[in-house]
Amino acid sequence: MAIRVNVDVVMAQRKMSSGELAERVGITPANLSILKTGKAKAIRFSTLEAICQALHCQPGDILEYVPDSDNS
Repeated sequence: MAIRVNVDVVMAQRKMSSGELAERVGITPANLSILKTGKAKAIRFSTLEAICQALHCQPGDILEYVPDSDNS
């Protein structure tokens, strides 16, 4: 997938656990795990906003476009 999710990187920088972030955002730890592993097909803007608020970051800090090697 061309979109890389860097939530775990920002969480580590903020010294925040998955459980704590899930609780602050209001999603299940399982759904957070799906997002962190890049298996999510979509994310609601309200969820993205809540993650950014909890981590004190911008959407670009947690989402990154990385071209696939076969799309060059």
